[in-house]
Amino acid sequence: MDDVLIGLDPEQREVAAAVRGPVCVLAGAGTGKTRAITHRIAYAVRSGVVDAQSVLAVTFTTRAAGELRQRLRALGAPGVQARTFHAAALRQLTYFWPRVIGGAAPSVIESKLPVLSEACRLIRKNADRSELRDIASEIEWAKVTQIGHEDYVAAAAKHHRTPPSPPEEIARLYEAYEQIRRDRHLVDFETILELTAAVMTEHQEVAAQVRQQYRYFVVDEYQDVNPLQKLLLDTWLGGRDDICVVGDPNQTIYSFTGASPRYLTGFAVEHPQAAVIKLVRDYRSTPQVVDLANLVIAKSRSPHRLELVAQRPDGPRPAFADYDDEPAEAAGVARAIRKLLDKGVLSREIAVLFRVNSQSAAYEEALAKAEIPYVLRGAERFFERPEVRQAVVLLRGAARSATGEPLASEVHHILAGVGLTPSPPGGGKAREKWESLKALADLSEDMAADGAGLPAYVAELERRASEQHAPPVEGVTLASLHAAKGLEWDAVFLVGLTDGMLPIIYAETPEQIEEERRLLYVGITRAREHLSLSWALARAPGGRKSRRPSRFLDGLTGRVSNPPRVAAPTRERRTMAAPVSCRVCAKTLVAAAEQKLGRCATCPADYDEALLERLKAWRTATAKEAKVPPYVVFTDVTLQAIAERAPTTEQELLSIAGIGRVKIDRYGAAVLALCRTP
Repeated sequence: MDDVLIGLDPEQREVAAAVRGPVCVLAGAGTGKTRAITHRIAYAVRSGVVDAQSVLAVTFTTRAAGELRQRLRALGAPGVQARTFHAAALRQLTYFWPRVIGGAAPSVIESKLPVLSEACRLIRKNADRSELRDIASEIEWAKVTQIGHEDYVAAAAKHHRTPPSPPEEIARLYEAYEQIRRDRHLVDFETILELTAAVMTEHQEVAAQVRQQYRYFVVDEYQDVNPLQKLLLDTWLGGRDDICVVGDPNQTIYSFTGASPRYLTGFAVEHPQAAVIKLVRDYRSTPQVVDLANLVIAKSRSPHRLELVAQRPDGPRPAFADYDDEPAEAAGVARAIRKLLDKGVLSREIAVLFRVNSQSAAYEEALAKAEIPYVLRGAERFFERPEVRQAVVLLRGAARSATGEPLASEVHHILAGVGLTPSPPGGGKAREKWESLKALADLSEDMAADGAGLPAYVAELERRASEQHAPPVEGVTLASLHAAKGLEWDAVFLVGLTDGMLPIIYAETPEQIEEERRLLYVGITRAREHLSLSWALARAPGGRKSRRPSRFLDGLTGRVSNPPRVAAPTRERRTMAAPVSCRVCAKTLVAAAEQKLGRCATCPADYDEALLERLKAWRTATAKEAKVPPYVVFTDVTLQAIAERAPTTEQELLSIAGIGRVKIDRYGAAVLALCRTP
């Protein structure tokens, strides 16, 4: 039994030995939280504290759940249930539905878009796929925060939401979507959680059976729990407190989806007897990377931040570089990646991370020109790619009549029929397809070395597909910062770090700004050894070099780096903004919206209503052309401020709070032309 505790550091051992809840583990990036909680579960099972079948370990992704099960099997606790919230709830709902509701359980919809498209037709709204996705996200936020369509408009205003369509229209679409879903006997992921909690609440015999089955709970990534998930978790617990939660307040980056870190940071208040254990020994990153991460998060306003303590030997210092324009930045990153490859760093151990997916295009082009393979993460899942699905079907068929041919040879022969060639094609989609097939071939070679045959190989593919555990694909990873959470690489390039991009231009409240800071922290802590941070001073070649590096880097670039091209101090350092006073009553303005308007919300203001209408019509057309929500162009408050001041020069436009050089470069000429129109 005690051999489960061997190899753990003192804090991990404390977690593993705390076999009775309530327990709260505050685990920093790279501190071995999965190791700690799996050893805790195994220790509790092997010491007889709990039966393996009575444990429910809950996480957020199918892959993470699969990793938990795999580790627990290796530790001698194979019967533990490790599932996502949705998988656990759907299993229970499907089991109890015929008994307590009657008839067949509802069908699950994987995507809201088809139903939403029909809802749009009902209210005579035209929406492209991009807008439908944004509307779906807004409805998901409302559902996880338990807000019905009738309360959406007021709730959106209260929570300072900037929806992709007018709030009243979102409410109508929400109502139509729910009506269609109910009429078709369908459930989405949010409804699965809601119905499971409702069935347990309304049918005590169901609650009793579930609680008899599951007596011991572990919840990973607790900082990402939303109100609906918390409701279900509380229903599962039924007043008991044998629960261990694990999370990192420094990595709270999903508040916009309804996730709330207060469940993690307030756990000790909710459970006064809870043991609170901190994991801060970072085994992932070098001291140089950890130092920068600590410096960035130290400026956070949060009292719950963790300071990491590096455990690895020294490595290279993080590099900072500015470039004249975005293409130059992408080309510079490609050159730096080539140098790492020449030094023996594997391409799959390198990542380029950015704030928004649209930034990837420049890096795709630059890497293709440099003949460096790359993989886009956050797009299509590996096992859902057409070439992978086709290959798995062929491999499954071949496994039924295996010839005894060596595994690697047989797999290569089959994959050659769907496009695997001895050498890769140049780039683009053909290269992506080849990389997918090559990953399947490489996996067969690894398993062949252990003596596996084709049936075992196909079984492994099916296991990986069910757990979304893709084999490693050779190529530099291109991913957004959100998609990179939970991953790590030997070398990470953080690109496009300008004010207006990180923090993103529509992050306006102090809470939103702090979440953007944590997003940079997440990006930094993905790097094991090599870390590069860069920004471009202009968007296009020959453009005005007016961009500023991210405010989150203020005072840090010269302190921790010694690159050949460090931005000049005048670019790196920002001065404190002067207080903003109301232009009507001269009162100091505190609220972000009032600062943007330049007046108190209650003070009167004269403005040209026709100008405001012209600005709104222009914003709608511009957003549609760029395939982004209108608020990304300018928020309603910003348009109101422009209409009130009617600026006629670039400098006057810049004086409006929240409008910086990025917005001027993109929209300044058009806005000033509208303001000058009589």
